[in-house]
Amino acid sequence: MVLKTVLFEDIGQMPYKQAWDYQEQLLRQAIDIKGAGKGLPVNRLLLVEHPPVYTLGKSGHVENILISEEEMRLKGIEYFKTNRGGDITFHGPQQIVGYPIIDLEQFYTDLGRYLRSLEEVIIETIAVFGIKGQRSPGETGVWLDADRKGYERKICAMGVRCSRWVTMHGFALNVNTNLDYFNNIVPCGIKGKQVSSMQQELGHVVDFEEVKRVLLTCFANVFQVEIVYG
Repeated sequence: MVLKTVLFEDIGQMPYKQAWDYQEQLLRQAIDIKGAGKGLPVNRLLLVEHPPVYTLGKSGHVENILISEEEMRLKGIEYFKTNRGGDITFHGPQQIVGYPIIDLEQFYTDLGRYLRSLEEVIIETIAVFGIKGQRSPGETGVWLDADRKGYERKICAMGVRCSRWVTMHGFALNVNTNLDYFNNIVPCGIKGKQVSSMQQELGHVVDFEEVKRVLLTCFANVFQVEIVYG
């Protein structure tokens, strides 16, 4: 069987707005190729690490932000209202943010299945490090102890946008992330549940680059693709 290919790009550290603009550019290119009947657009996976930033999804609620924009500025945190799904979340150093720019018509036209596949990538990734990830019914993302009331902790948030079946935005896996930033928001708009990281669960700093390598392998397995390094 000939596998579909996904072009991988490790962007490294990049401000949120710059990465957002880059995604929009790639999304437009993919849609233009589809619209012009010029063949199939390239499927891509971007991995990036952002400076501290809060982002609010298009259906999010401002009241889930517990500090003012002036306080954010003083703390050196950026803030953007975005066009992804989901509510408020945080991106920052030592968090792996993944942006798949995928033409789902080359896979399946089912956004729910796509989100479950992204969750599976993360569940399989953290399992390699001895962490058991789970889904929580009705709540997108990857959780720990999802079935133990009072102990639920989110380790990976997700929010996507899809236009003409081309995706953008994606997931944010907390590796060695400073979780104090989450105290200023109601993460994902879900009250009464905590946020965690691989470092917090394992009790030691985790090799960031190793997590990326494992994640790429899991992404290839779940989506049945070959990762091509750009």
